[in-house]
Amino acid sequence: MTAKKIKPVTPGQRFKVVSNFDAVTCSTPEKSLLGPVKKSGGRNNVGHMTMRYIGGGHKQRYRVVDFKRDKDGIPGTVNSIQYDPNRSARIALIFYVDGEKRYIIAPNGLQVGQVINSGVGVAPEIGNSLFLSDIPLGTIIHNIELRPNSGGIMARSAGTYAQLTSREGKYAIIKLPSGETRMVLVTCKATIGSVGNSDHGLERSGKAGRSRWLGRRPRVRGVAMNPVDHPMGGGEGRASGGHPRSRKGIPAKGYKTRTPKKQSNKFIIERKKK
Repeated sequence: MTAKKIKPVTPGQRFKVVSNFDAVTCSTPEKSLLGPVKKSGGRNNVGHMTMRYIGGGHKQRYRVVDFKRDKDGIPGTVNSIQYDPNRSARIALIFYVDGEKRYIIAPNGLQVGQVINSGVGVAPEIGNSLFLSDIPLGTIIHNIELRPNSGGIMARSAGTYAQLTSREGKYAIIKLPSGETRMVLVTCKATIGSVGNSDHGLERSGKAGRSRWLGRRPRVRGVAMNPVDHPMGGGEGRASGGHPRSRKGIPAKGYKTRTPKKQSNKFIIERKKK
């Protein structure tokens, strides 16, 4: 997976860097695994705007992705690698031997025709989903469950991965992409390998219109507003705005937002690096 720089034929292409989609093998999604995507435009159930700078965007269909990987002992074959407009990673369409079709997050190195599996006694190979108790120490993993049978929620975006560092009793110690080290029950599942499309971070839209295609409207800076609209607004001339903070007054730098009495704090061994 590589990114390509577009020849600057137009102003919008001068700084454009996009994926060349060389890993994508199919352009038509599986119809049985599609669902609707409802766009709110940032409005709530009574029509009031509760989130600013949201609206428009291209019509999309949701791809139902299997994060649980609960088809234990049933092998599946990778039919195709596809683009998903709802996430930065690519997805893989799996045909299982019992006739069912499912999408999974496509890890780096997954090939069409490869056979994957999940459950107890499965080899720790790319694309296979195992319990943390069965994964060798030091293995690169992704799509990690936080609670058993809840489905993977950690390390799912493009190019991310975590590492299983050790096990202590009924807990496995995992180093997450943020740098945080935390304990997770060994009865939780994780998938072997890192998430594909690792060059996603190199992409550049090149023009404001591509943000509109994604449903993002222009974002107004706080220092450009009036004092009634933002804590950083107002002032004579081009004032710096003082300490950076949100519209609600919450500082943007160095302010801890995590609840000190949160129950899961006891599972965090080392906080994420600043």
